[in-house]
Amino acid sequence: MRTDPSVFTEPARPEALQLRFVTVGGSYVDVTSPGHDSGNRWTCHGCKDTSHFPEQDYLHSIRTKANEHAGLCRAIPLT
Repeated sequence: MRTDPSVFTEPARPEALQLRFVTVGGSYVDVTSPGHDSGNRWTCHGCKDTSHFPEQDYLHSIRTKANEHAGLCRAIPLT
């Protein structure tokens, strides 16, 4: 049985998921946040890149960074 490679399955939604962006390559970038002022993080399911200084990012600024990454990332999900 062959699977159509142009159709990707959305990954499980992690706890504290605030936002999810779709990348240019068809993967996903998740923004998770335990609160508005600390521990906010974005993680790409395609290229596996993530926030570099999550302890310094407020939710409003991490949202912009995650969206910018999603607009540039061409990695496809491997699972």
